[in-house]
Amino acid sequence: MKVLVIGGGGREHAIVWKLSQSKSVDKIYCCPGNAGIAELAECINVSQDNFQALLDFVKYEWIDLTIVGPEDPLSKGIVDLFENDGRRILGPSRAAAQLESSKVFSKDLMRAHGIPTAEYKVFTSYLHAEEYIRFKGTPVVIKADGLAAGKGVYIANTTDEAMQALKLIMKDRIFGDAGNRVLIEQCLQGEEASFMAFTDGTTIVPMVSSQDHKRVFDDDLGLNTGGMGAYSPAPVITEELEHIVLEKVMKPTIRALKSEGITYKGILYAGLMIDNGIPSVLEFNCRLGDPETQPVLSRLDTDLMEIATAITDGRLSDIDIKWKKDPAVCVVISSQGYPGQYRQGDVITGLDEANRVEGVQVFHAGTAFRDNSIVTSGGRVLGVTATGPDIAAARDKAYEAIAKIHFEGMHYRKDIAGRALNRKPG
Repeated sequence: MKVLVIGGGGREHAIVWKLSQSKSVDKIYCCPGNAGIAELAECINVSQDNFQALLDFVKYEWIDLTIVGPEDPLSKGIVDLFENDGRRILGPSRAAAQLESSKVFSKDLMRAHGIPTAEYKVFTSYLHAEEYIRFKGTPVVIKADGLAAGKGVYIANTTDEAMQALKLIMKDRIFGDAGNRVLIEQCLQGEEASFMAFTDGTTIVPMVSSQDHKRVFDDDLGLNTGGMGAYSPAPVITEELEHIVLEKVMKPTIRALKSEGITYKGILYAGLMIDNGIPSVLEFNCRLGDPETQPVLSRLDTDLMEIATAITDGRLSDIDIKWKKDPAVCVVISSQGYPGQYRQGDVITGLDEANRVEGVQVFHAGTAFRDNSIVTSGGRVLGVTATGPDIAAARDKAYEAIAKIHFEGMHYRKDIAGRALNRKPG
């Protein structure tokens, strides 16, 4: 079988890496890909925004399945276009992808169907939002309604911080039209975790739990990023809590969409806040998380191609999905300046040595080829991922591999998976 993966980040490298292990996959294409993906797949020179060109490519090459990695093509309806042409594609429709592309849609759906989430109000006026914050007080969470590459959420502990966030979103418009509407939410307390599941619109199969690190610096300081590292499993997600999340969040969400005439097929990701064993939804994503995908797929023991085709064909209940017991840890290495303006074009060395560390796989995110060298080409550059008999061993391997990698201005957190290691028993 032939498969096309859309995207060019660490998540997509992990997807391609896992597909390359499938006995049923003969050829993998990727658009646009990166330097690491190019070792496993043929990277095609087509814009991932040019849906018609991608569809034509799929027809010409007789590709059996397309897997969409990032959220932007989903929100713009690539699945609808492909399915209307009879092509198999993994991901939710444009209507279903509103769960991620519009936080207002998502919150309204949750409120209407009793899915636990924070209290919120929606504003289109900067002045009205400002008045509400002065009346409500802080801390509050301020979110741009639309897609913002994981950076459109601000936790404001003071009024000044809240006003600055409002100004960036609504006046400076750093996220463009994604900031036409702003949500101001109650600031929930507890521990965050990522809960991802496969679904064909009827059957829901949870993946192993994971937890990511959003802030750019150690001790969860600094700006929010797309994610600076992740590990799996997340001890905060117990078997009991997994059952609660399935019954109170995932199943009601699929049913709620179905009640509005929307069948959700693909990956459903709930970002959760856990407080005393009670989950609340912070956000939904309509695709695999990045960097959570890297440790989660490292633990997948079932053929990913089998799972993907079962989802698209509506027979997920036929697949017995199995996971490896060994935990996994991913540490992201970023360019200097990320998540703001960052350096590009720096030569990366030590990748082969890092990949030779037992249990380590270096996933590329923002990399490219230049003059026979691999260079940085994005904010998040690499996701060094390791498995081991426990989280501590996996983390040690990841940092051992990182010590062999170098590029000018490289930055990474030194405390990834620290929450799990420092967690008190019980």
